[in-house]
Amino acid sequence: MDAQLKKGVLDVCVLAAIKDEDSYGYKIIKDLKPILELSESTLYTILKRLEESRMLVVRSTEFEGRLRKYYHITPTGLQRLEDFKNEWKELMDIYAFIDKEDYH
Repeated sequence: MDAQLKKGVLDVCVLAAIKDEDSYGYKIIKDLKPILELSESTLYTILKRLEESRMLVVRSTEFEGRLRKYYHITPTGLQRLEDFKNEWKELMDIYAFIDKEDYH
């Protein structure tokens, strides 16, 4: 898969994982595990990029004597999810066109 496309898909997967409720690193990895394998270093790179793009915000809360970072999706992040869904529909139409050519 093209590296840029994969990067975009991973970003959207992380945003989708926190869409309904704030979450933290380990839980995001656990929630995504059924669909993809994501290392901690990859996840934190993605989270930093999404924060810099203002698609999420971070807050720290004490949990069992340690600070835990919780990630919250912003309106910009929600818009990115919607944009991705629309882009994906367009890609699926292109795929359907290409795929039907294989059957003639």
